[in-house]
Amino acid sequence: MTKLLTLAAMVALPAVAAIAQAPMAASTYVIKAGGGDQYEIQSSRLVLISTKNAKLRSFATMMVTDHTKSTADVKAAAMRAGLHPAPPKLDAMGTKNVAALRAVNGTARDRLYVEQQKAAHQRALTLHQSYAQSGTAAPLRAVAGSVAPVVQGHISELSAM
Repeated sequence: MTKLLTLAAMVALPAVAAIAQAPMAASTYVIKAGGGDQYEIQSSRLVLISTKNAKLRSFATMMVTDHTKSTADVKAAAMRAGLHPAPPKLDAMGTKNVAALRAVNGTARDRLYVEQQKAAHQRALTLHQSYAQSGTAAPLRAVAGSVAPVVQGHISELSAM
């Protein structure tokens, strides 16, 4: 029985690897990038209302500016790729994270925001880098390649906090 399970796993492994490496559809990338940007914008606006921390205020302002720009860039690239994307919206994780931020105040909100930002930017970096490498639409591959270094810069800023 163990040999049979081992053999089955060995046969299935290449199929699973092929599925995991399948290029992301352009529409999926647009939805995920837009959802990530919406989280960045909404969470940062929320923190801007309450934070007393000047460094965090500067970072949150940069998030609103940079992620508003990346949303516009992805939308323009999607249009060049023949897509007509719906306005971006928060995904389930973004909705949960914004709700968690609304539930706390003061320095607790500041700390949670930074923690969430670190995780969100790692996800965003992975998304943009992988689409830039293996995406299915050239205009979106180009924009993903230009957004990834910006996200990497945000990660560096977060590391300094």
